[in-house]
Formats: sequence, structure tokens, C-alpha cells
Amino acid sequence: MSNVPSELKYAKSHEWLNVAADGTATVGITDYAQNSLGDITFVQLPKVGAVLKAGETFGVVESVKAASDVYSPVSGTVIEVNKALDSNPEKVNSGHYTDGWMLKLKLSNPADAAALLSPEDYVKLTS
Repeated sequence: MSNVPSELKYAKSHEWLNVAADGTATVGITDYAQNSLGDITFVQLPKVGAVLKAGETFGVVESVKAASDVYSPVSGTVIEVNKALDSNPEKVNSGHYTDGWMLKLKLSNPADAAALLSPEDYVKLTS
């Protein structure tokens, strides 16, 4: 079974969301996703200020195996991107739940997070 932290919410497209008390959220890809992709060699992220809709593509992750779109699990405005991934895309493999995060959003509707999968449901999806 993959590593699925209990404090996060999950999208069926294999992104995770960590909502902070201030209405912002951090987004990255799951252990399952990075493991499926293999060694990540490039990450393309949106610009700060981009407005994303839930389910909309916000970037691309390229690996030695494939290129894969990455989707926003919720609607919101990008307030920060992980610039470290420009020079160290492999952080998505080694620290997908820590320093390999992709972007931070100001949520349009904090209730959107409730529609995402619980850790238990994500485990069922990926088992």
C-alpha cells in the first residue's frame, strides 16, 4: 500500500490537498502518482495569480516514463509555486508530501475540499 497521510484530502487524479486554517491549501501529487511516473525530470507549474477551477489542468510532470498532466483538486488562485522544483524536479519523488509540494492556493470555496476523497477512500481507489 502506498504512503497516504491521514491529514490530507485526495483527488481521484492522484493529487493531494492540505488545507490550512487560513483558507489556503498546499497541493502536490501522491506517493502512488510519483511511484507510477518513475524518476521525475521536469515539472511545469502555473504562474502566481493564475485562477484554477477544480479538475482543471494546472501543470505537467515529466518523467523518464511519461509526461502527465496535473489537476487542481479545488478551485482557487495560485499564491505560491514551489520554485525549487525548477532545478530539483526529483524532490517530487523524494519529498512528495514535504518539500516536493507543487503550489499553494487561496481557496475560492473552502467547502470544495469536502468533496475530495478521504485517506481511506483513496487507499481503496489505489488498491
